[in-house]
Amino acid sequence: MGERSAIPMEANAAPHADQTPADAARLAHILRLASEGSDEAWRALIDTYARRIFALAKSRCRDADTAEEITQSVFATIAVKITSGGYHEQGKFEPWLFRVAANRIRDHVRVSRRRRECEHAGPPGMAEPTTPPEPRSEGADADTRARLRAALVLLPENDREIIELRHHGGLSFKQIADILEEPLGTLLARHHRALKKLREILEHSQKQAEAQANS
Repeated sequence: MGERSAIPMEANAAPHADQTPADAARLAHILRLASEGSDEAWRALIDTYARRIFALAKSRCRDADTAEEITQSVFATIAVKITSGGYHEQGKFEPWLFRVAANRIRDHVRVSRRRRECEHAGPPGMAEPTTPPEPRSEGADADTRARLRAALVLLPENDREIIELRHHGGLSFKQIADILEEPLGTLLARHHRALKKLREILEHSQKQAEAQANS
């Protein structure tokens, strides 16, 4: 997404790793340049974070075009905040960025859910709208990904959000705790329970698939 910036930002930093003091200093420098309108600084921020926000949005919305719109909307929001002096999260840019993204995704999911409810309550005989199936790639890996996506949909919203922030957003537990404004210990326990639920759903799905194959 854009050419690689010459600014020394670790665009491919290891996921889930907390920032070192040197990383924090580089990010603060880039944010200062971005606030002054530096195109190079904005490219560095986009190179570093856009793919992670896109992956988080696509996992929740299951539509690449929608995920792209959300990603662009998030960066438009932070651009306004940073260049207008509305950014006051010094030292916590990443949690703030993903909080903006999570809120935008929640808003989209909420509106989409209400729209579906209105469509389903239409006049008798009206055909129920269908969601076109996602393109399938060949092989066992594609089947595994499809089962995982289906299992995530069955999780409660709060459980799904924490798993996606961790495994699609690439955030550390401390960062997620900041975003959700929860104690770290509570967050860790919630993540453990969410993974357990997801595992149980996947195991149940696997047993059903095996039973159907043997019937």
